[in-house]
Amino acid sequence: MTAFTSRILAVALATVFSTEAVLADCLPAIKEKGVLLSANGLMGTKPYVWKDEKTGTYLGYEAELFAEITKRLGIAKWDYAITEWTTMIPGLKAERWDIILSGMSVTQERIQGAGIQYSNPYFMLYDVVIVEEGSDIKSMDDLKGKTVGTTLGTLDSINAHILKDAGKVGEVMDFNTFGEPFVALKNKQVDAVVLDQTTYLGMQNDIGGLRTVGEPIYYNAKPGWEDKEKDAPYVFGGTAIGVRVECEDLRLALNETLAAMDADGTRKAILEKYGVWSPEQVKLMK
Repeated sequence: MTAFTSRILAVALATVFSTEAVLADCLPAIKEKGVLLSANGLMGTKPYVWKDEKTGTYLGYEAELFAEITKRLGIAKWDYAITEWTTMIPGLKAERWDIILSGMSVTQERIQGAGIQYSNPYFMLYDVVIVEEGSDIKSMDDLKGKTVGTTLGTLDSINAHILKDAGKVGEVMDFNTFGEPFVALKNKQVDAVVLDQTTYLGMQNDIGGLRTVGEPIYYNAKPGWEDKEKDAPYVFGGTAIGVRVECEDLRLALNETLAAMDADGTRKAILEKYGVWSPEQVKLMK
C-alpha cells in the first residue's frame, strides 16, 4: 500500500467514523440538555394541544403523547416552541428545536424534498368539509362555485386544491394557522373549511355551530409524488415526529418508544381520552 493510498484510506475511515458519531449523539445531547423541545404550529387547537392558562399546563392528545414519549426516553423535561406552520421544518434544520411533534403528516416530499426524516406515525388524519350549522350547503354538490378555507403548506390544502381543480369548489383561501379559516368562515369570507377531523372536533368544542358535509376525504399525495408514496412503508395520512437527518439515533429511539406504547395500550388510551380513537388508528404502517 502506497503512502498516498494510506492517506486516502485514513480520510475515508475518518469520514465514516465522524459520520457515525454525528448520527449517534443527538439523543445523548438532548438528555444532557435536559429538555426535549418541539416546534408547535397548532397551539390552542383542540384536541391536539392547548394551554390551561390557570395552571400553565399543556393539554391535548399530542401533549400527553409528547409527555409520555419524553418520560420513556429518559429526558427530564419537554416543552414547545410555538411558531407558524411554515417555519417548523426550516427551524428544525436550523436546530432551533429538536423535533416536530405537531400534527404533521409524513410525506416523501418532506423527506426527500425538505431533507428531514420522520418516526413511524402516531395518528391517522383525514379531511372533512366543515360549514356553519345554518349554511345552505347540504352536500358536496352545493360547494360548486364556493370559496373554501384551509391551512397553507398542509395536506389539507392539497385536498382543497384538488377539489378546486376538479371543479367541485370555486376558490381556495390558504391561511397561516388552523384557527384563521374558522374566523374567515364566521366572517363570511369563506363558505366552508377543509381541514382534518380532529381540528373539526376541537373547533366544534370551542366555537360550536359547525357541521360536516359529505364523506371523509382521505389524504392524497401531491402530484408527482404518487409513485414514491406507494413505495413508502407508512400508510399515507399518518402524522409522525419530524427529526433532523443526522439524528438517526433519536428517530430509532422514538420508533421503539411508539411501538412500546402501542404494545401496552398507552397510545390508544390517550387517543380515547380525547375522543379521537377510530379503526383508522390501528394500522399506521403498511
